[in-house]
Amino acid sequence: MKKVFVFKTSVAKRNEVLRLRPLLNRLTEKNGRWNFDLEDCDNILRVETQRLQPAKVCATLQMHGFSCVEL
Repeated sequence: MKKVFVFKTSVAKRNEVLRLRPLLNRLTEKNGRWNFDLEDCDNILRVETQRLQPAKVCATLQMHGFSCVEL
């Protein structure tokens, strides 16, 4: 069963999303999905996945210089 996780991030620009794309694609497996809502004041990241844990998403973004907190 797929789960949806929502994160508040510091990712604010399209070029930052493009830089993170390969990492997030690998994290979410071939059946997972992710997207950013940069129009939202919290720069929301939504991740739909079967196995991925929220801590792994946050750790990955933080390793690349972004803040990420699960909501």
